[in-house]
Formats: sequence, structure tokens, C-alpha cells
Amino acid sequence: MNTIDKFNSHVMQSYGRYPLVMEKGSGRRCTDENGREYIDFGSGIGTNSLGYCDEKWADAVCAQVRTLQHSSNYYYTAVQADLADRLCNITGYKSVFFCNSGAEANECAIKVARKYSFDKYGKGRHTIITLVNSFHGRTIATLSATGQDVFHNYFFPFVEGFVNVIANDIDDLKAKLEDKSVCAVMMEYVQGEGGVNKLDKEFVDAVYELCAPKDILVIADEVQTGVGRTGKFLAGEHYGRKADITTLAKGIAGGLPMGVCLVNEKCSGVLTPGTHGTTFGGNPIACAGGLAVLDTIESDGFLDEVGKKAEFIKGELEKCSEVAGISGLGLMIGITLKTKDAHDVAARALEKGLLILTAKKKARLLPPLNISYDELKDGLKILIEVLEE
Repeated sequence: MNTIDKFNSHVMQSYGRYPLVMEKGSGRRCTDENGREYIDFGSGIGTNSLGYCDEKWADAVCAQVRTLQHSSNYYYTAVQADLADRLCNITGYKSVFFCNSGAEANECAIKVARKYSFDKYGKGRHTIITLVNSFHGRTIATLSATGQDVFHNYFFPFVEGFVNVIANDIDDLKAKLEDKSVCAVMMEYVQGEGGVNKLDKEFVDAVYELCAPKDILVIADEVQTGVGRTGKFLAGEHYGRKADITTLAKGIAGGLPMGVCLVNEKCSGVLTPGTHGTTFGGNPIACAGGLAVLDTIESDGFLDEVGKKAEFIKGELEKCSEVAGISGLGLMIGITLKTKDAHDVAARALEKGLLILTAKKKARLLPPLNISYDELKDGLKILIEVLEE
């Protein structure tokens, strides 16, 4: 029995998979079980932020594996303390909660927002506004927060207390904020799964300006946009705004499971012993990976190069006759196509040795942040050939 048949015999069929069996990876290329190489413009949906098996990252992780692989959160570890210190210094937040995924980070943010309001105002002030076309995770609570009906079928009933606002519609926002039960607004600066669409600055400004006088918290879901993906450590920096709560995941640990919920001063004491927890959160191995990622991202000129690479990609794609438009921010790129189906393009690119993603009807690119210009040129050559076939 081959790998795919064996896999399909025992693994739940909850994903639509491409017929590629990855065996190993190095740099920005992976190799299948037959020895064929692929340039990766998807980075595990933005998770392999430094590509495959970056040498310094791998050395840090392996050293930690041989030192201490796990300690429950009844105890302290230096590696978790170091990562928390680094993250708070980089972002200016006061406190951090470590977990294992973006959905868990968003669950934590929801709990912080509701408990903050409960502690200060009492029961009943619990509604969280999210945006139409948003995506916040696959757990029942984060699915309830997600503003896309396509993800909602089958799983009724959902968690109460979530209301959707049309993205970039300030009037709709104002109307929904009249509800006295609202405790927070949760938003992605760039809606990734929703089609790689960034929010208008005027709308983002309105969220902050309308929420502040009412002590309504702002939650920034930066699971996909954070940790340098947009050319800034946090996408909120592009808007000149800092949320009360920011969530991170995907690229934070370079491919190891980690989620992060960052909170400001007024939210830092909300979670008290027994109110939230996770067995694997702050795992020493994941934290070691996170520190290695930060070492690279904080190096001189690294984030500036992310922005320059994004402009290079955009410039090359704009020359392609099949490209109708380009959306996103930094190395989070959506491509609107004139005639071709994005999923067909992704399948054809795979055949030619390039891994890309899709989002709604768009082709989507999330290349490793440290991808070289030569690798970009090689991958774009394949992609443009596929688009112009």
C-alpha cells in the first residue's frame, strides 16, 4: 500500500489534499518521496516563516529537545520566560498567554475580553463584534466568531454573543456598537481566509475611536498577519494602531505548534489562577523555536526586505495578462484571476514544481519571509507560465 492509500485508510478525510507526499525540506524547497523538488510559496499556510529546517532554528530546537522537552505550567522554565520577555519588548504589550494554535489564541482573547467586562461591569456585557468574511478558527467558539456561513453548517448550535459587522462599513459598525451588551470588537487587518483583503484605514480608525470612549476592547487577530508577514512585526503598525489584545500563531515558532495572546496593561491581570489554561502552552521546544524566529526577524533590515520582496512579486505579477488584481499586505498576497480557476492554477503549479495556496476565488501566496530573490524569480516564472497557458 502506498503512502497516500495508507493515509486515506486511517486519517479522517477533513481536508482536500493535493497528491504530494512531502519527505523532507531545506531552505525554501521541499522534496517528495520520489526525490522531486518544489519551491514553496505557501510555507505551510504561513507557518514555516523561515522555510524548511533553517539551520539556526533547527540547532536551537534540537538543543532544547535534548535539554527539556516539556514541563507542565505548574512550574517555570527559562525559555518560556525569555520568549515572553522578547515578545513583550518587541510589541509593547504587558503580558502574554502561550497556547498551541491560532484558534486557541483567539479563544483566550474572547475569554479575556468577556472576563474584563464581567469583572468591571457585571454580567450581560459579553457580545463581541466580528466582521463579515472573517475567519477566527475551527473550535465552536471561534467558529461562532467567524463571519462566514460556509463554515457554519452542520455544527449547530453555536456559542451566543457574536454579532457581525460588514467590513469597512462604518455606519454598520456605529449601529452595532449601540448595543449595550458589546464588550469587544475583533478583527483581522487583512482577512486571509476571506480572500486576502485588507481593511480600509478609515474603518480601522473608526473601530478604535468609537470603542475607546465606551471601554469596548479591540482584539486584533494577527494569527496570519503577525510576526513579520506584512513587513512589520504586527500589521497594526501599518495603521498606527495597537489593539488591547493581539493574537499570534502560524509563523511565530517557525513550524512548531504555538499560539500567543498578548494583552495590554489594563487586561494583564484579567486571567487569574484557574480561569484559563492549557497543557502544552509554552512548551519549551516550541519556545526555543520562537526565540530562533525572533532572532532572525529582529536582525537588521530583515523586515524592510520583506516589504521589498512583496513589491518585487507584485511588480512581476502585474506584467501577467491573466492577473486582474493583487490584494493583501507584505508577503500575504492574493491574486484575482481573469479567466482561470485558482484551484486549477494551484494544481497545475504543483505539477510544475511550485506550491501555492488559494483563498476564495483567488490564488494566494505566503512565501517564507527569508526567501531569496532567485527563489522568487524561479517560482514566479513557473506561476506566470501556468497563468498564461
